[in-house]
Amino acid sequence: MFKEFKEFALKGNVVDLAVGVIIGAAFGKIVTSLVTDIIMPPIGVLLGGIDFSSLAWTIQQATDNREAVAINYGLFINNIIDFLIIAFVIFLVVKQVNRFKKKEEAKPEKPTEEVLLLRQIRDSVKKK
Repeated sequence: MFKEFKEFALKGNVVDLAVGVIIGAAFGKIVTSLVTDIIMPPIGVLLGGIDFSSLAWTIQQATDNREAVAINYGLFINNIIDFLIIAFVIFLVVKQVNRFKKKEEAKPEKPTEEVLLLRQIRDSVKKK
């Protein structure tokens, strides 16, 4: 059982997946910072100084022994914008990868020695 697990864990696909998840998590932090620190402030200014992260609907006010209960729809808006930016960037990356794959497929393969020999034989037969 240990041998099977070792083979599974060390397969290229599992390692590639792990690397992808780690890079994806780091990329998510970058995009969150991009949205929170760079994109949302100008949008807030354009909309009259609104800070989306502070937008909330308070259901129950805070008391001395209890915090306020609120629906933080501003944070939800930020998360939607994060998602849209991440989805768009991933779309662009996948589009480029597919474009490069098409270019590789379009390249004609170099003929093998057998094919070259067969072509020479064909051409010599045609001449006779």
